[in-house]
Amino acid sequence: MAAHSLRLWLSLPTTRPRAPLALRRLPLLPRRLQAVPGLAAAPVRAHRGLSSSSSSRPRPLRLAGCPPRAALHGTGGARGGRLGELSRRAMSGSTSSTVAAELAVAERNVEQLPFVNDKHGGVIIEMVTPMDPGVFSASLKAALAKWREQGIRGVWIKLPITLSNLITPAVEEGFWYHHAEETYLMLAYWLPNTTHTLPVNATHRVGVGAFIMNDKREVLAVQEKSGVLRGLGVWKFPTGVVEPGEDINAGAVREVKEETGIDAEFVEVLAFRQSHKAFFDKSDLFFVCLLRPLSYEITKQDSEIEACQWVPVEEFAAQPFVQKHEFVKYILKVGLAKVDKEYAGFLPISVKSAFTDKLSSFYMNRRDLDRASGSSSQ
Repeated sequence: MAAHSLRLWLSLPTTRPRAPLALRRLPLLPRRLQAVPGLAAAPVRAHRGLSSSSSSRPRPLRLAGCPPRAALHGTGGARGGRLGELSRRAMSGSTSSTVAAELAVAERNVEQLPFVNDKHGGVIIEMVTPMDPGVFSASLKAALAKWREQGIRGVWIKLPITLSNLITPAVEEGFWYHHAEETYLMLAYWLPNTTHTLPVNATHRVGVGAFIMNDKREVLAVQEKSGVLRGLGVWKFPTGVVEPGEDINAGAVREVKEETGIDAEFVEVLAFRQSHKAFFDKSDLFFVCLLRPLSYEITKQDSEIEACQWVPVEEFAAQPFVQKHEFVKYILKVGLAKVDKEYAGFLPISVKSAFTDKLSSFYMNRRDLDRASGSSSQ
């Protein structure tokens, strides 16, 4: 009998049965969630005969009062997480006190996003410090829900290049790229269920060309090292692109100095051209400026300019390239018309608008305006 009892004892499992997987995951829940009254985990029934070798799949742990789709699987979850699910249930018209309590708990896990109000009934989120993408996603959901209730329309997110990991969560919420600069990306979103009225990104690039002639009737001309005219021996006017915050007249003077070493002063804008799909699908505004030389010794820009010299105007005009291209011919025509005749261009004057005290440049035909004003006053 003793031997039989000994054999029975040895046949029993020598290890303790492992707890169901759902119970083993319980410590992974946030401590704040475990401590909230009424949100304790629903009891999990242990199956008879459950052991470490059992193949039974435990059911996921869920909060009391929550439907199965709101169950917490570990610390993760579907896109949007618990806050997104509870927010959708709250906005659907549910008045359940349980849902309200759970939403309040979930909202404690979001962070206040830094933002400022714009002048058009929208907000601009200006991210500066790093944030976990998951926290950012939950915080953005909560902010959008709040702003939608407040009647906010446009929402902007300015992300520095160092926080590019937050782009995906923003795009998943419906934000789109608006524009980008060297150090940041701007995204946009429209909250109302209407066609958005947000302004599009900048549509034009601004270029300048300089018509500059000396007393010998020679025009300042260059041959470029790159571009479509490279290696063709074509003389052209100095050209370039206006920099951000730079006036048109200042841009023309700067480009002449950089490419040729010639000091010059701005006289007038003679004409301008608009073209589309010119640079990365952007439109182009090109201003032809008349400059007066203040120096004459040329020092060419080696990085961009192959050759630079004062070219007799007749020789410049006789080039096949000039004869073939109408745009270049018109630049030459208006330049000579200004020098030899009474062609009037546009002069800038500093003005203030009704909305700001900041000065801006207003270009106009001052000569004809003065004549018209003199005639009307007589």
